[in-house]
Order: sequence, then C-alpha cells, then structure tokens
Amino acid sequence: MAGEDRKTTSLPSRRRLFSALTTVLLLAGGFGARAQTPEAPPLRIQRIQGPIAVDGDLSDPGWRDAAEISDFYETNPGDNVRPAVATRAWVAYDDRYFYIAVRCDDPDPASIRAPYVDRDTVASDQDFCGIMLDTRGDGRAALEFFVNPRGIHDDGVINDANGNENFSPDFFWDSAARITETGWQAELRIPFSSLRYSGSSPVFRLLVYRNRPREFRYQYFSRPLPRGSNCLLCHAQQVMGLENLPTGSHWVAAPFLAARREWRPVGDPGTPLGRRTTGRDGGLDVKWLPNADHAVDFTLNPDFSQVESDTAQISVNRRFALFYPEKRPFFMEGVDLLDTPIDAVYTRTITDPRWGVRSTGKVAGTEYTVLAAEDQGGGSVILPGAQSSSFARQDFETTDVIARLRRSSGTSFWGLLFTGRENGGGSFNRVFGPDFQWRLGEQDTLAAQLLLSQSQTPDRPDLAAEWDGGDLQGHALHVKYVHETRSHYEALRLEDLSEGFRADAGFVPRVGYRRARLDTGWNFYPQEGFFSRVTPEIVLQTFWDRKGGILESHVWPGVYAQGKHSLFASLYANRDTERVGGVLLRRSQVYFEASLSPSPVLSRISGYGEAGGQFDYANVRVGRGAFLGTSATVRPGQHLTLQFNAERQWLNSERAGWRGRLFTAQTARLKAVYVLSSRAFLRAIVQFQDLRQNGDLYPYPVPARSGGLSSSLLFAYRLNWQTVFYAGAGDDQVFDPSGRRLNAGRQVFFKVSYAISR
Repeated sequence: MAGEDRKTTSLPSRRRLFSALTTVLLLAGGFGARAQTPEAPPLRIQRIQGPIAVDGDLSDPGWRDAAEISDFYETNPGDNVRPAVATRAWVAYDDRYFYIAVRCDDPDPASIRAPYVDRDTVASDQDFCGIMLDTRGDGRAALEFFVNPRGIHDDGVINDANGNENFSPDFFWDSAARITETGWQAELRIPFSSLRYSGSSPVFRLLVYRNRPREFRYQYFSRPLPRGSNCLLCHAQQVMGLENLPTGSHWVAAPFLAARREWRPVGDPGTPLGRRTTGRDGGLDVKWLPNADHAVDFTLNPDFSQVESDTAQISVNRRFALFYPEKRPFFMEGVDLLDTPIDAVYTRTITDPRWGVRSTGKVAGTEYTVLAAEDQGGGSVILPGAQSSSFARQDFETTDVIARLRRSSGTSFWGLLFTGRENGGGSFNRVFGPDFQWRLGEQDTLAAQLLLSQSQTPDRPDLAAEWDGGDLQGHALHVKYVHETRSHYEALRLEDLSEGFRADAGFVPRVGYRRARLDTGWNFYPQEGFFSRVTPEIVLQTFWDRKGGILESHVWPGVYAQGKHSLFASLYANRDTERVGGVLLRRSQVYFEASLSPSPVLSRISGYGEAGGQFDYANVRVGRGAFLGTSATVRPGQHLTLQFNAERQWLNSERAGWRGRLFTAQTARLKAVYVLSSRAFLRAIVQFQDLRQNGDLYPYPVPARSGGLSSSLLFAYRLNWQTVFYAGAGDDQVFDPSGRRLNAGRQVFFKVSYAISR
C-alpha cells in the first residue's frame, strides 16, 4: 500500500516549502515545453466582401470569401481515422463579427438527433457542431460555441490545464441551423465584443468539432488528436489574417426588475398560509470593454436568485460538505483563471452582495482577474477538520477580494492567487500562494500549488465553538505528476494541509492531513465488437494525520469501458479503511456506474451506486447497506423533454444489541421542459426528499422523519442571455413525523432584464 513506505518525519517548514516551490515555478516558466506533434499550416482567412445572413443557408455571397476546412478526423471511436461521413467548415470575418459555417453530411437525415432543448442542454446524445476558439493563442483556455440542428446554443469555457468544461458562462452570439436532404448545416456569428484578444491583428487557435451519436458516439475534429497527449488546445490550428479588428470601447448595461409575493404559515408548518410578504427589487449589471483585451464588470444590488433550484443531494451519514456549482453571471468572466488544483475560490460563499466590481484582462502577456464585493451575509462558512467538516452561519457582513495572475510559457504556465475576506467585527481570512503547470513534452505533466493562510476567527462562540477570536496560520500544498501514453497512464498526487489552514472564500472542507494517491491504468481499443475502449485500472490512496496516523486508506481495482450507444461504464471492488474518532473501520463493497444513449426517444439512461459494507458514523461501526442512483432523459416529441433523477440510500446497523434499519434516505426529481422555440420554454419541476431514521439505533436524538415536496412552474422568454423575462410560481411542503405533508409556503414571482449595448 502507499502508506507502507511513508516517512514519519515532518515536512519542511512553510518557508522552505515556499522557496522550493518558487524555484520549481521559475524553472517551469523558463523551460515550458511545446507539443511535439507537428504544427498544422495556419488557416489564413480574409475579410468578406459580401453579406452573410445567419439563417442556416450557406449560399450567401460572403461565404465565397471564406477559408475552407475539409479535412476532419474521427477521434472516437476511431483513432484519427477518416470519418465515414463528410464534414466541411468555412471561416471568415468582417468589421464586427467572426463567422463559422459547418456542413454535416449524413446519408440518413431521418436519423439526425435534433430535439428542441433549452440553452446549454445540448449534450452528447444529440447531433451538434461548433468550435473551440482560443482567442489569446496561448493554449490555456478556449471559448466553446456549439449549436444543434435546431439552432440551440451551447456555450462555455474549456480549461486546458485540467480538461474541465464549464457551461455556466454565456456569451452574446447568433446561430441558425437547418436539416437538409443530405444532412444538416449551421451558421455561427460571434461579435468580436464577446471575445478577448490582444491588438487589432491577433492570432487565434481553432478546433472545429462535430458530435454524431449513432451506433457509437462518433466525434470528429478538424485536427488529429493523438491519444495519450496531455493537451488539447496545443493541437488547434492557428487562424491568421485577422486585421484591423475593433479595439475601441464597448459596453453592455442590463438593468433588471423583479417582484415576488410569498405566503407563509401563521405558525408552524401546516397552519394556514396567513402571512403574506411582497418584495420588489431592482438592480444593474454593467460590462465595459475599454479595449478588446480587458473587461470591467460592475453590479449594483445584483439579482443572484436562482431561477432553477439546485438538484437535491443526500447528505445524511456524510462527514464532509457537499459541492454545488456556481451559476451566477457576475462570476463567469475569465472563469478558467479561478480554476486551480486547490479549490481556494468558491464564489458561492459570496451569498448576497450589495455591490461587486471586477476587472479581467491581459497585460504584458500576463492574464489577470481582480474581484471585490461587499456581501450582506446570510450564508454559511465551512469549518474544516481532519475527520469531518461542519458549518457556521455567516451572521455578519463581509468584504471579499479575489485576485489571480497567470503567465504562460509555451504550453506551461505559472500563477499567483490571493483571496481576502474581511468580516464585520475585525476578523479576517487571507490566502496567498503560487501555482504552476509544467508540460515536459506531450506525455508528462507536473503541476503544483502552495497556499499560505492567515486568519483571525470571528469572536462569535454563539455561532461556532472554534470562533473564539483566535489566530490561525496554515499552509496547503498540492503536487500532481501525470504520465500518459496511448496504452497506459500513471498519475501521482501528493497533498499536505495543516490544521490551521482556512480558505473561507473557497471550498476546502478538510484540513490537518497528508495524502498520497496513485492512479494507473492500461488502455485497450478493440477494433470490433460492442466495446470501443476498455481500461483496467487501480487506485491506491492513503490519508494520514499530522502525526503519521492513518485517517483513511483505499484500494480500488476496477475497469472502465466505452462502447456502443454512447456507453460509459465502470466497475470497482473497493477495500476501504477509515478512522472514526479513534477507531479504524474497514469495509468491502462494489461500486458501479453506467450510462448510455439507446435511442432518440430514450436519449439517456444511467445508473450508479455502491453496495456492501457501509460506515455507520453515528455508532462508529460498519453496517450493511447501499447507495443507488438513477437518471433518465426521455423525449416523447421534438419539443418535450422529461428528465428524472432519483437516489436512495439505506444502512442496516446495530446498537446495544438492537439491530435494524438505521436510516433510509431518498430523493427524486422530475423536470419537464416544453421548448416553444429557441427563445421560449415552459418548465415544471417536482422535487421530493425523504429521510426516515430509527431513533432507537442512534446515540443521540434524531427526528423520525424529515423532508418535503417542492414544485415550481416557470415560463421563460430570452432574446439573449441578458434580455430575459421570467414568470413563475412555487409551492413548498414538509413532512411531519407521521409522514403527513404540511404546507410550508407558496410563491409567485417575475423578473425582467433588458440588455442595452453600444
């Protein structure tokens, strides 16, 4: 096991850690290796002379001046082979826009999967095409603009440092698509004001992509992508010929108005809904582009309410906080800059800002973002520990500052991060440190991040016992080395987080530990049969406390596979050890996960779970149980989508000679979306949560039953992502101990926002 040859001596001091990491960082900045795959000849484009109307018709005169891309490569399931169907793309520009057209031939147009869906829900079970556009040309990140055959948008950002795709950001752009007798085709028109680039004659990097789900999920790219390469954007093709692009000032202002009426019980849940409150609100979001390479965002009394609730997660019998993704527009500019190995920035900790201002851009080759906001509080702060985390109520105002720098050198980069949270009453939390990623050729990557924190906790023992006004100092170190080839891979992660480290503006639920993790696997690519890839692998992982004692150890041998009907599946036999209090508990279980896309009607079905030994943290023993989840996406027609998610967890245990079911927890969610057009939809959501616990088997009092039922109805019209109208209603009910549903509240609301630009 990974822990058998560990050293018991302490790690170097923070000063020595900082010095060593800074030395490696400087080396990485000076010797960043470039990809070894031969560079493609640049794609030279020119300014069009004729007009282009974005209507899905590629016969406009402007397309005659466009540069053509006719070579595409099937990267999945084939290994950069010639696709069975042809794809062609054209690229051009004029004074204001960047244009892309894609023609997707198909011998059976009736098989094209082209449902009407909401924005940003274009997924792998649908036909779609588009581009990854690196407008800075440094291979760090790219904007993604995808469209399905109905012209539905899907946009986001891909971070090449870790492969993460974030589809929360939205951009201003136009598209149109149409199905033809020979396949389908699409046009994309992207304003230069939606892009960030340096100078009036920048060099972009471009990948054109097509997704075609049939017997297999076929993926086509405009450039070959070697299997085992540690980068994606390094294989993108340079786009040259852009001249005299707009570099002047541009701004967008989006004022909003919102109103809400709520009815609440006059007493406990179940009493008449006699309390009525009415709320009216307004605010303003402004984005100013002083030039094409900088963006300044300002928000006043922003509307950070969520139009769609977070999907429920089962939290019973969990020791650490659950993560929920950020969805709010103000935090989306340059979102890849804040995506670092240690989650020191989690913007959902900024709960209710009174105002916010942010600047993002590139100066002298260095990318940056600086954000400041005044938060009125009301949320929660994670209180991390070595064996569990808890929450404290943020019952005070805070001022938050987040700053990030990143500078590239070849395909490598180095960066700096600072977060500061000044609390009402004089307490604070400040985090600072460097990070880097060094690509040693195409197959080896070394990445590291070191953060130092200094904190003075609030003097609020009424909110949390550890908030006694004391001082805390600590560090967090993350190192990762990856070697990847076509046939095998190895990844080694090392972490060291001291007890005093805090990142109140981030998501760090665990401190006071050291961790080592090794992943290794072997890739096989069958040429025939049901599977297109099979990967046996094993994961070894151990956590130690600061004195060298084991907190956790895991041995996870298993196999991962891809196959027909967009199959993704994995099966693992887990052997886990965890320390609970002072006791080491051991369990054996099976973990599985599978997802496939059988047909256009049953477009996606998946299941996941674990069964066997389960840790009973309440009684500090091992019981038997399971955690199971399933989801399905059904499209009875082209306009209607039904999405169902459900999870169920149970645990059988014993206490003082009594045996039985300790708890049963379940969630279920049904979302129905009827898309009227690419701009309007009607959506209904029903969500159910239920937790039943056996008080005789717990060492402390617990409610016999808790949970509830919520439902909502929403109509939305969106001219673009900031010109919107929403109107909806919701109803909330909770369960009493006998299982009766009690009224907990009702709401109606509307919101209107209108984007004004120049």
